[in-house]
Amino acid sequence: MPSRDIIRQLTGQTGSPQLLIRFGVALSNKRALPAAWMSAVDRSSVGAPLVLLTLCLGFEDLRPCRHDQRRAHSHRMEHLTMLDASFLQAEDSDPHVSLAVGGVSIVDGPPPDYGDLVSAFADRAQAIPRCTQVLHTHPFDLGAPEWVDDPHFDIAHHLHRVALPYPGDDAELFGLIASIMEQRLDRDRPLWECWIIEGLTDNRWALLMKIHHCIADGIATAQMLAKLSDGGAGETFASSIRAAKGSGDSILGLLRPRLNPLNWMNDIWRATLAATSAAEHAVVGAAELTAHVLTAAPESSLNGPVTKMRRFSAARVDLAVMKQVCRDFDVTLNDVALAAITSSYRTMLLDRGETPGPQALRTLVPVSMRSAEHFDVTDNRVSAMLPLLPVDEPDPVKQLEIVHRRLTEAKGSGQREGGSAVFAAAGSVPFAFSAWAIRLLTRLPQKSVTALATNVPGPRGRQRVLGRDVLEILPVPPIALHLRTGIAMLSYADRFSFGITADYDSAPDVDALARGIEDAVRRLAAVGISQGHTSSMSPAG
Repeated sequence: MPSRDIIRQLTGQTGSPQLLIRFGVALSNKRALPAAWMSAVDRSSVGAPLVLLTLCLGFEDLRPCRHDQRRAHSHRMEHLTMLDASFLQAEDSDPHVSLAVGGVSIVDGPPPDYGDLVSAFADRAQAIPRCTQVLHTHPFDLGAPEWVDDPHFDIAHHLHRVALPYPGDDAELFGLIASIMEQRLDRDRPLWECWIIEGLTDNRWALLMKIHHCIADGIATAQMLAKLSDGGAGETFASSIRAAKGSGDSILGLLRPRLNPLNWMNDIWRATLAATSAAEHAVVGAAELTAHVLTAAPESSLNGPVTKMRRFSAARVDLAVMKQVCRDFDVTLNDVALAAITSSYRTMLLDRGETPGPQALRTLVPVSMRSAEHFDVTDNRVSAMLPLLPVDEPDPVKQLEIVHRRLTEAKGSGQREGGSAVFAAAGSVPFAFSAWAIRLLTRLPQKSVTALATNVPGPRGRQRVLGRDVLEILPVPPIALHLRTGIAMLSYADRFSFGITADYDSAPDVDALARGIEDAVRRLAAVGISQGHTSSMSPAG
């Protein structure tokens, strides 16, 4: 939806740049809000707390210098950020969810001696601070939780050894992964576990790393897993993402030292314009996200309460095939992956007897805000976009074109910046209030988003664990907030994997969803080859 229409929908006024600026200033000064905003709040019991939270948080702390100072201070004090802590509060709000993320390394050859594994991992875990720290919370949420060293740290509490039943194929492995991931981590100990899984077919074994989401996002989790390998964290596909190519203080970078005083005013003017443009961009993006959240999706089996039990499945494709599709249609890897997911969800809904309408698959797509210099920092640095995936379109090539266009529009609209701005501004609010607000929000039955799809760039080179080759890495996402399925994608060496977590009772067809993703990639590759396809679509960046 164009930004003018969004502002008109939310305020009942014409959306002009001047209005957007006044809108942002009103938020930052916490002045009286337009009556239409409050009527919009009244119309949506689900979206009201989110809107009120956004308005109460304000945007006064979006200036990079203040944000960077808060980041540096919180790192010194080892406090969780508001985004980090939100995963704890979301987990507290629903006894049926476990907000741990996972990565499964499938390793070649017989497993090493367990004693050697324990010794090696005990040494390597010491180099990862969060592995030896425990969460300390304050009564009544009077302060943000913080990380403190665990004086009783014992690696034996975190390493587990198990064997698959015969024959040890994917069915047994995926069932065990689901059973492990559905259990909550013990908050009285460092919030991670490592499971050594033996008995896989073809003389293989697996290593499952389970980490609470309050510790790390997808990229940070992949880095932690890499640090447990023989070579440590090496080159990663994350260096190619948009945030990694930027700088966390780009506006401050305009104010570089100059010898000529005549250049000072020019630099200050350029920095002022950049800051104003960034603030307006963030306000428009936040408005779009809010409008999407206020719009309930049609009734769907993909959205609803979940049980405590989980299912897991995975789709695997060659990275070379994905890249060939990118070249054939002039799109990005993320476009191809989301188009394949779209196609498979369409088939799933049809098989369930549901109509895949144009509003049926509003999807939460996390976006990394992690710059290259922060790859080794263990925390959450993500924002979000909420595109509609075109499950109503039956043609796979048109699906890809629509996905590409909508993601490009979402990136350009400021959703990425707007989502990040809300959590950045939360630092100016007393923690007790923001914690209460997030618990309230996450207890409500949200009905606007029906799927999760997150892309995690993994290691570029092959890893080894105690001298044995890691053949593939499968990501394991959590599900929460009434989402009954969640998909994580991970690129590793020459492989591209989709890990799918689903509610046990409401998604017995999760394996079909995985096979549908593989089929969709093959169809796009075949079309590109047969037609010698050259698209006029512009790159998504």
